[in-house]
Amino acid sequence: MMALDPVELEILRNQLESVAEEMGQVLIRGAYSPNITERRDCSTAVFDADGRLVAQAEHIPVHLGAMPEAVDAVLDRDPEPGDVFALNDPFEGGTHLPDVTLVSPIAPETDSTPPDGSDADTDATDDEILGYAVSRAHHADVGGMAPGSMPAGARDIHQEGLRIPPVRLVADGEIDDEVESLVLANVRDPDERRADLRAQIAANERAEERIADLLAAHGDRLLAAFDAVIDYSRERVESELRALPDGTYRASDVLEGDGVTDEEIPVEVTVTVDGAAVDVDFAGTADQVAGNVNAPLTVAKSAVYFVIRCITDPEIPPNQGCYDPITVDAPEGSLLNPEPPAAVVGGNVETSQRVTDVVFAALAEAAPDRVPAGGQGTMNNLVVGDAEFAYYETVGGGAGANLGSDGLSGVQVGMTNTLNTPVEALEAAYPLRVERYALRGGSGGDGRHRGGDGLVRSVRVETDATVSLLTERRRHAPRGIAGGADGRPGVNRIDGERVPSKVTREVSAGTTVTVETPGGGGHGGSATERVDESGPADDSDERSADAE
Repeated sequence: MMALDPVELEILRNQLESVAEEMGQVLIRGAYSPNITERRDCSTAVFDADGRLVAQAEHIPVHLGAMPEAVDAVLDRDPEPGDVFALNDPFEGGTHLPDVTLVSPIAPETDSTPPDGSDADTDATDDEILGYAVSRAHHADVGGMAPGSMPAGARDIHQEGLRIPPVRLVADGEIDDEVESLVLANVRDPDERRADLRAQIAANERAEERIADLLAAHGDRLLAAFDAVIDYSRERVESELRALPDGTYRASDVLEGDGVTDEEIPVEVTVTVDGAAVDVDFAGTADQVAGNVNAPLTVAKSAVYFVIRCITDPEIPPNQGCYDPITVDAPEGSLLNPEPPAAVVGGNVETSQRVTDVVFAALAEAAPDRVPAGGQGTMNNLVVGDAEFAYYETVGGGAGANLGSDGLSGVQVGMTNTLNTPVEALEAAYPLRVERYALRGGSGGDGRHRGGDGLVRSVRVETDATVSLLTERRRHAPRGIAGGADGRPGVNRIDGERVPSKVTREVSAGTTVTVETPGGGGHGGSATERVDESGPADDSDERSADAE
């Protein structure tokens, strides 16, 4: 392998990451759905020719950790330059059906002139695949039994929407109209879906353009950088893991029903730290369930990778090297490794959060200075729609406090990294009105450092519609740590009536849906030991939340 000096490696690493970031900007600017343009529920990344993650934009954790499986699924289909593969099948590289992934081979022409006029040597030839551009976006609807494709009562994946195995959406640079028509015929608001898919294609095309520029400037040194950045990250992560005490650490938690029954579903983990390696085993976790909280193993891996990233140096470049020292296992046919046709749409958004919580809890003894108290532990999924529109949002809540500071209030926690939908954008795009949007004062757990407060968001539906809620932490509070108090559980209401954590209902015009999200757990000691008192902890202390 060609050797790169540290300065050159750092330059090339940043240039590769900038490619992924620019892909994301193209996607966000080009999409039509507020879910992508405003909430930024999308992710972009660059892979090498072997399907290894080289660079990613810092977008959605649950997307990024599962992307390698999507690239592997495409590699099995013998991709050619000029192709763009689309997929969303959770059993063939996807996460859940609304997350549609596009994978494009990167095969830039090699006769371009470097931007500085220099001559860069390269052994690459035209039509040689050097890597893959990947974009994943949550589409507001992909068909199924309920608008928004996230029905609380789904019992198998066929009820959740159109299932797309890896298929050529673009062949030899041309969109396959028949494939596109098939997809659009099975979704609500096909014009919006078409525009969002075209934005993803444009994002992938931008990656190929930028890689061509880098190849012209650096030649084979760019290809050497693919290996070098992965090796560098692996060495850094292994060094961090060696600093943890060897041992076996265990934790357990539960999900609050699966949308079919309210029976609690256990999630158990054993984490073994052995030198520079970590093994995470979910033996003891429940068998797959009838409802939609089953999570493909790719989703469980994403959650584990996220936790390891959190307890190691955040400055380590995120790529395949960060994940190589980690193994993740779950029994086949279990909640975290289900067999088709299991329903999975809630597994991606809610079970992933519980996996995050339980792995953090297991590692609290090994890394007490880096593990926070429990965050809200849910994405608070709210979906409203009819035959013509679908509004989807995840609502922020309280972050857990940590050793050095209070938890943040009204933020996304864990496996999602989205913004909120600004009130103005929401009301302009949908027949909805926001009646209230405020911090839920006092919902964060007390302690030397206090957990962040949750949110209250009330939305009035101005047409007959279907409402789906997929939420957690309505019965079990986010946990405090090191003596800190638990946060307050969340509450869901439809026209003032308290409803279960997972529910789909037909509502009439004028109905108000209210989501009160959980607060984060406190860290350490008691309220009297707080470093920075923040006043009384009661519901009268509700303050308006800024729309991003």
